[in-house]
Amino acid sequence: MNTPLDRTLTYRLHQLHKLTDMGSQSVYPERTGLSMSDGRCLTTIGTFEPLSVKELADKGNLNKGQASRAAQALVDQGLVLKADHPGDGRGVVLTLTPTGREVFERAMAMVHQRNQDIFGCLTDKEQATLSGLFDRLIAHARPGVVTDAPQDAQSSIQHR
Repeated sequence: MNTPLDRTLTYRLHQLHKLTDMGSQSVYPERTGLSMSDGRCLTTIGTFEPLSVKELADKGNLNKGQASRAAQALVDQGLVLKADHPGDGRGVVLTLTPTGREVFERAMAMVHQRNQDIFGCLTDKEQATLSGLFDRLIAHARPGVVTDAPQDAQSSIQHR
C-alpha cells in the first residue's frame, strides 16, 4: 500500500517550511528592516564571508541572478561591501560593513529565536537527532553523492 500524500516526508517538510516562512515573513522586517529574502542573504554573507556572488548563490540556495540582485540591494543599503576579487579580475568579494554587522547580529538573534519557537517542542536530544538526520538527508540529496555504505555502517558513523 502506498503512503498517503499527507504522510510523506516531502509533503510534511514543505508544510513545515511554509508554516515557518509565514511567521518569518513579518519578523524579518520588524526586527531587521529587511525583507526576508534580503535578511537571508545578509545572514548568509555574515556567516560565510568573504563570499563571491557564486558562493552566495550556493550557500543561500539561490540562482546566480537572484544572488547578484540581493547582493546589490544590500550594497545599496550600505550593509554589504562589494570589492574586487584579488584573484579574479571579473569577480567580487562580499563582506559586511559595520552597519551590516549590526543588522546581521539582530537577524541572527531573530533566527535563533525562530528556531527555538519552532523546535522548542523537542527535547535537546530530539533536536540533536533531528539535526543529524537533516545532515544525512542533505548529504544524500546532493547531486553526485553516492552512499555505498550499508545502513548499519552509516548509523555507526553518525553516532561517533
